[in-house]
Amino acid sequence: MDSRFLQTYVHVVELGSIAQAARHQGLTPATVQQRLRALEADMGSALIARSGRTVKPTPAGLRILERARHILRDVRDLRSAASDTELPAGPLRLGATPTALTGIMPPVLRTWVARHPHIEIYIEPAPTTLLYSKVLSGELDGALLVHPLFSIPKTCVWRDLRHEPLVLVTPSSMKVEDPLAVLTREPYICYDRSVVGGKMADDYLRARNLRPQVRFELDGIDSIAKLVSEGLGVALLPDWATTGTPLAHVKRWPLPAPCPVRTVGAIWPRAGVRSELMRAFVELTEAQLGLG
Repeated sequence: MDSRFLQTYVHVVELGSIAQAARHQGLTPATVQQRLRALEADMGSALIARSGRTVKPTPAGLRILERARHILRDVRDLRSAASDTELPAGPLRLGATPTALTGIMPPVLRTWVARHPHIEIYIEPAPTTLLYSKVLSGELDGALLVHPLFSIPKTCVWRDLRHEPLVLVTPSSMKVEDPLAVLTREPYICYDRSVVGGKMADDYLRARNLRPQVRFELDGIDSIAKLVSEGLGVALLPDWATTGTPLAHVKRWPLPAPCPVRTVGAIWPRAGVRSELMRAFVELTEAQLGLG
């Protein structure tokens, strides 16, 4: 059995379309269909049911889907372990929150490419909760994310990379003498209260009996900062990392203590073929951030 055909099958099921799976793998739809037919012949069962332009797995296809994913992970592990270099072979499947991807990783990736040009990195941007679950399930080799509001399991390694205190974010033209008075007076752009930073902001306001006039509520620090820069309100956000030119039309102001702090770091499984690869990436990140 050719593992590439199995990967094509998984992509077809996950994407729900032969055309999309073909684009994802850089193949023609005809090649994807040939691979599916060959895999079905090898299995002796139909795996895909076609309905117009969409497809879905048959009962047999559903039964093999999770096992197929495990087999593909085992194949990747086998290829990584067979590396004759100091580090396991890639690709390193790495998750990152949007702010970690834009604020921490660019200089790290630049140095990584210079040092390890043959080790590919697959990057998946996603919220912390999704990245965390994918690291635990083995779908990702590691991730840069916000420390969740609970303990990390002993099966994983955690490294702190940044401590980000909550700050008041305002248009750069606004003069601030009392941050709490600004929060009472100005329209408020609320950081999604279901995520770690948003819950910290909400707890901070509640502890001081402050009830700002919420104009918008959304996830995405960069998106909120952009709305602030347009004069649409003020916000409480973790003091997020930036690379290159910072957003010119916003200013960050410290808050009265005690002020909650968000921790951004790296997580990866303690045991695994590519754990040393992830460790090398994190050590490079620490060096770029001046840690250790």
